[in-house]
Amino acid sequence: MQPHFLDWPAALCAMAAAVLIAADWGRHRTGIGFVLFCVVSVLLIAAGLVRGSMPTVTQNGIMLAINAYGVWRYLISPKDKRVIDRLNDVAAEAAHEVEQELREEKKG
Repeated sequence: MQPHFLDWPAALCAMAAAVLIAADWGRHRTGIGFVLFCVVSVLLIAAGLVRGSMPTVTQNGIMLAINAYGVWRYLISPKDKRVIDRLNDVAAEAAHEVEQELREEKKG
């Protein structure tokens, strides 16, 4: 039995997770991206077990652990949440300063 029904949900979750992480829309959305990657790993572990593909199971077991660490850092860890929140505040100010610098450079 080939569990093709696991392939599309895994692919869609992976794409959504990649967008959330790459877009860098803040700590919470990045954390949700890591949650989605955890879902992808669980789906692919299940598919690998059904297909008898131990390399797939092993790879996604490791990916699950890595992405669980991302969930911990971005959604759960009190220390990391505070650091990231403060960095987000500074990042907004820095982005504004960079925009001003670019406008000044453009003027001449």
